[in-house]
Amino acid sequence: MQSLMNLAGGFQGALEPMVLLYCFIGVLSGIIIGALPGLGPSTGIAILLPLTYGMNPTAGIVMLAGIYYGAMYGGSITSILINTPGDSAAVVTAFDGHPMAKNGRPAQALGMAAFASVIGGTIALIGFVFLAPIISTYALVFSSTEYAALYVMGLTAIAGMTGKSVAKAFMACMLGLFVGTIGLDAVNGTQRFVFGITPLYSGIDFIPVAMGLFGVAEMIAVRDEEQQIQLKREDIRFRKLLPSKEDWHFSLPHIFRGSILGFFVGILPGAGATIATFLSYDLARRTGKRKDKFGTGIPEGIAAPESSNNAACIGAMIPMLTLGVPGSGATAVMMGALLMFEMTPGPFLFQKNGEFAWSLCASLYVANIIMLILVIFALPLFIQIIKVKGGVLNSVVMGFILVGAYAMNNSLFDVGIVIFFGGIGYLFKKLEIPAAPMILALVLGNNLEVTFRQGMTLVRGNIFSFISRPITAVILLAAVGLAFGKPIHSVVKKISKK
Repeated sequence: MQSLMNLAGGFQGALEPMVLLYCFIGVLSGIIIGALPGLGPSTGIAILLPLTYGMNPTAGIVMLAGIYYGAMYGGSITSILINTPGDSAAVVTAFDGHPMAKNGRPAQALGMAAFASVIGGTIALIGFVFLAPIISTYALVFSSTEYAALYVMGLTAIAGMTGKSVAKAFMACMLGLFVGTIGLDAVNGTQRFVFGITPLYSGIDFIPVAMGLFGVAEMIAVRDEEQQIQLKREDIRFRKLLPSKEDWHFSLPHIFRGSILGFFVGILPGAGATIATFLSYDLARRTGKRKDKFGTGIPEGIAAPESSNNAACIGAMIPMLTLGVPGSGATAVMMGALLMFEMTPGPFLFQKNGEFAWSLCASLYVANIIMLILVIFALPLFIQIIKVKGGVLNSVVMGFILVGAYAMNNSLFDVGIVIFFGGIGYLFKKLEIPAAPMILALVLGNNLEVTFRQGMTLVRGNIFSFISRPITAVILLAAVGLAFGKPIHSVVKKISKK
């Protein structure tokens, strides 16, 4: 009851006219930034952080929270319409979002992404209010061994992305793990596969690889096959934005599951929305009523990752606000903003600055509603993107991709990485090799290696002590079940028929 009263007081602060205005500006800016390939929540918050100097602390942090929230949805716009994820968390949305747009349902795809995001954010906010004090305590229980097990479980999502060939999927996964090892060893600083090339010392960033594998490869493939998304006038009317009863029937269970999963994954420092979306999509594919249709353009393939995505955003706020431990890159930048406003994150934030803290929590829900309103009114504008002639659209998108890649580190080397992996992505398409396993392995590979080696150091090299930790053992058992459950079930089913 006390939490509800505190939240009600937070809404009073969040609904003040000036705070609402800054929240609106933040969400709008976030959607635009999130839709630009190569940028994302962290970059957007960092770019616009100077604008908050001298602001009222509540208004300033609410604006940054709006950027964070808006950017998470913005990445899905280009992911759905042109198969170019705006940021890493939007990669999974492209699996079904772009095929759905190609099938003549771009409005429904964008609408499902928006509604799933709002529902996911709402569920996560409820969890934040009631569970934050308890969960924030257990988040600290996770050591390197538990994180290593979590990353292993994340890699089991490959089992749901195999496409026509399991061998090809695991080959892509191994390639992703290899790319993740390039650079300096994070533990002892040893050079690995750098061949004297200075930019490789810092490793290969995930974003240029994703932009190449998905965005550049898609543009080459579309031009090569002369495919364009065909739209009729009735396809972009407002009512097309609303999911049908059938869409809701298939998607709602995945929205609720994805929201809960994303919330808990977001709480774990370092896990982030990207891992949450992969796990949520894999769970949806395993438990869905239309398992065989995932990847062909079905709404539940959008609903699961998008709800998980935004739920993870709010989940990541818990360790940042209550423990002073950022749960993601974006919350790390926001933590810097809090310190700038002389608000120290940690156990005493809600005691000493309760009004400010609860206003921030309430503003996340307000940002939810603002985002939905913006999507409803801006839908025709979004859809115009795919009505542009193919040659012009490809040129503009390629320009955004290359500029975004360069802007990450002001380096032409990143531009070369995008083009190189664009060629690999095109080759993958021709050979029918799924790109998703490579992306997942690249995202998780480095963290898996570091946490595993740290965990082995913690247990003095005894692998049995490593897996004997209760939480670690439970997670690893779950990973084994996810990886081999489907094949075992198929074998048992065949035997039972005989």
